[in-house]
Amino acid sequence: MQIIIYSTTTCPYCNTLKEYLKTKGVAFTEKLIDQDKTASQEMEKESGGFKGVPFTVIIKDDSTKETIIGFDKGKINSVLGIQE
Repeated sequence: MQIIIYSTTTCPYCNTLKEYLKTKGVAFTEKLIDQDKTASQEMEKESGGFKGVPFTVIIKDDSTKETIIGFDKGKINSVLGIQE
């Protein structure tokens, strides 16, 4: 499974999401859209033009994709199988 978080350097919700995943032992790749134009364009393509962060793309082992807008803890837990 691959997890990509599109974020910015100043986004408090992005930091909350990243800290939450770290506490759960979930590895992810972060792409800073305010510092990387390619990442910004990639996010726009993945999100259908959505520009808010955090925007998370989860690519499962069977190659299916899930996208999550914002820090939606319930959806993150559901998609990743995290138990509270």
